[in-house]
Amino acid sequence: MEPTVGPTSLNLLLPTSFSFPSSLYKYITTTHSLSLHFSFLFANPFLSTMEHFNNDDLEYVVDEYYDVPDFAVEDTSSDIVPELTSDVDSDFEDEFPTSNAKTDTTASEARNGKDIQGIPWERLNYSRDKYRETRLKQYKNYQNFSRSRHDLRKECLEVQKGETFYDFFFNTRLVKSTIVHFQLRNLLWATSKHDVYFMQNYSVMHWSALLRRGKEVLNVAKPIIPTLKRPGFLAQPVSRVQISTMTVKENLMVAGGFQGELICKNLKHPGVLFCGKITTDDNAITNAVDVYSNPAGSLRVITANNDFQVRVFDAENFASLGCFKYDWSVNNTSVSPDGKLLAVLGDSTECLIADANTGKITGSLKGHLDYSFSSAWHPDGQILATGNQDKTCRLWDIRNLSQSMAVLKGRMGAIRALRFTSDGRFLAMAEPADFVHIFDSHSGYEQGQEIDLFGEIAGISFSPDTEALFVGIADRTYGSLLEFNRKRHYNYLDSF
Repeated sequence: MEPTVGPTSLNLLLPTSFSFPSSLYKYITTTHSLSLHFSFLFANPFLSTMEHFNNDDLEYVVDEYYDVPDFAVEDTSSDIVPELTSDVDSDFEDEFPTSNAKTDTTASEARNGKDIQGIPWERLNYSRDKYRETRLKQYKNYQNFSRSRHDLRKECLEVQKGETFYDFFFNTRLVKSTIVHFQLRNLLWATSKHDVYFMQNYSVMHWSALLRRGKEVLNVAKPIIPTLKRPGFLAQPVSRVQISTMTVKENLMVAGGFQGELICKNLKHPGVLFCGKITTDDNAITNAVDVYSNPAGSLRVITANNDFQVRVFDAENFASLGCFKYDWSVNNTSVSPDGKLLAVLGDSTECLIADANTGKITGSLKGHLDYSFSSAWHPDGQILATGNQDKTCRLWDIRNLSQSMAVLKGRMGAIRALRFTSDGRFLAMAEPADFVHIFDSHSGYEQGQEIDLFGEIAGISFSPDTEALFVGIADRTYGSLLEFNRKRHYNYLDSF
């Protein structure tokens, strides 16, 4: 995984011996910068400009990088008028105003022609299609290996696009995701079709899709003191944590930070169950976290770090149960549904399969051309999806690892996030910006839906019941949370 600093913050987080790679500097400071004024973009189609990422004093390691298309058409801040929340029964005491009709977009409005993100294309001098065309031409996908991708195209499935598996339902700009590293995008999780958790500045937020209200669940700018205290327990206070990754499962919100922090909060109890730095390495980023049950049914927390290690903790007392070291930085790890196998992905073209109990490598997956950053297991445990900076997702049959069973291709960039529905029917695949793809497993992944947006994608998540898909967009003006609902075909009712 690349070093974690932008061109204007070289001395912010890194040791003095750090050497900033010219390739990354060029990538961040040229055409991939997404803080674009439309007028400037179309007057200078091969240039782009960066705006200061004004984000409530969060020390972004790419602080002038991810502020995605800054559609500088109007100052919409006056549209968001704080309101006092009414007394409605909820699991949360909502501290943020309810949605504002001026900035939200409903399914009905979208059917009547309103842009689902609220972008006023009718007031611009160019169309949405023209901007999409320019974006596709200008976008520079980041890659660590500059090798030909020509033969890769021949491997990719010919996917029949145009299907609609999930319909747009609602978009709110009242809350918005934020990103602190351009390669890490697991920053949004849905625990039900009404409950979504995501990172916004120094806060972990909860959004109620039912009440359309937001609430701060955890503030990581303030000093955090763990509530779990036991003899020999190594938990320690942390503060000003830059959240790099998170997950919410089994009533546990687990987040990782840029200085090797790990934070765990039980959503049903006040305070923070555990927090501390799990590594002191200079390059200690916690790249991925996951919560799973081992074969005996015990709950575990697993982390992947830039220091080449994967760590396993008991979710009840956070005792260390294992530390597995590999030959390269581990960018992502996920555990099979039965708790027996571990997918290990990172700064290598190979992906590994390991024993989840011992960390011992049992298989190697070869085929990707660059570094990998995302993975997802099919609920049946037989299929593993891996996402790579070569713009593809590969599907592997665990019973035959000699080659991938299918290759799915993105439109613009690396595959940064992957999610299966709990019934295994659909696979969602997110690029860094603009595109989320949904594939139907029943068609052999040959039928797909393409969700076309504008902006950096902070995370994607299906609800556990498969009825909703949420997409977090990071942008100063049009950053938002989009909700899509599963399209159902009720043929009997439709006959009336």
